[in-house]
Amino acid sequence: MTEPSLDQIAEDLDAARLEAREIDQYAGRVDLSLADAYRALLRGVQLRRGRGEQVVGVKLGFTSREKARQMGVADVILGVLTDEMQVPAGGDLDHGTMIHPRVEPEIAFRLAEGVSTSTRAEDLLAHVTHVAAAVEVIDSRYHNFSFSLSDVVADNTSASHFAVGEWLPFTDELRDGGLGDLAVELRIDGALAAAGSTKAILGDPLEALAAAQRLAGTHGHPIVPGGIVLAGSATAAVQLPADAVVQVVVAGLGTVTLSTSRTAAEVQR
Repeated sequence: MTEPSLDQIAEDLDAARLEAREIDQYAGRVDLSLADAYRALLRGVQLRRGRGEQVVGVKLGFTSREKARQMGVADVILGVLTDEMQVPAGGDLDHGTMIHPRVEPEIAFRLAEGVSTSTRAEDLLAHVTHVAAAVEVIDSRYHNFSFSLSDVVADNTSASHFAVGEWLPFTDELRDGGLGDLAVELRIDGALAAAGSTKAILGDPLEALAAAQRLAGTHGHPIVPGGIVLAGSATAAVQLPADAVVQVVVAGLGTVTLSTSRTAAEVQR
């Protein structure tokens, strides 16, 4: 059997996302290197751009060292965010458009208008203007949320949707380590679903900025002026139910919420 091309992999994953259906992972049946997986990811982003979506940022995955060890990986991974993926703070997300979504509490950084992929990794911190509490919804397109490292990269790191709370100025205090150990709570319908610390994000969320710039330069990810960087999850991911209100609280940074609704088609499943 002829192995699928990178274009075909991108098209298959794109269709699976649009149709909210699972597909088989490529591991074990396709020789997909990590570099090729990133190429497939970016071809998938081009499909989205062709439909009018605009890139608004990037996101990190496997920033929890414990989770990275469990997956047998030695580095973080990088995905792309588009405007279609962003849910307004307090907004509603159609649960029926997803397969088996999970939710994670995060920190988001906003970059200055002058930043670009030519910015050196060690300079990216200087281009941060604001920071906020954030929530990310991940939704693997593979059966049973099971995948290899190359699988998940090709699938845009399982990225689905995200919401960002009120942007706060990125003060000198925050720049000098003030984000390193903030308490984080993830609540669903008011009940505590997960709790942790920003320290779980690479030891300090600021480390995510250098990692994002390094990987963007290596694999050709767009770093857009005024863009967003989701630094990674501060806790394990939690299953996201329909008809629920999700709230992320980050000490000192504030709160962000989003709701999920159940469609008629989902009720009939």
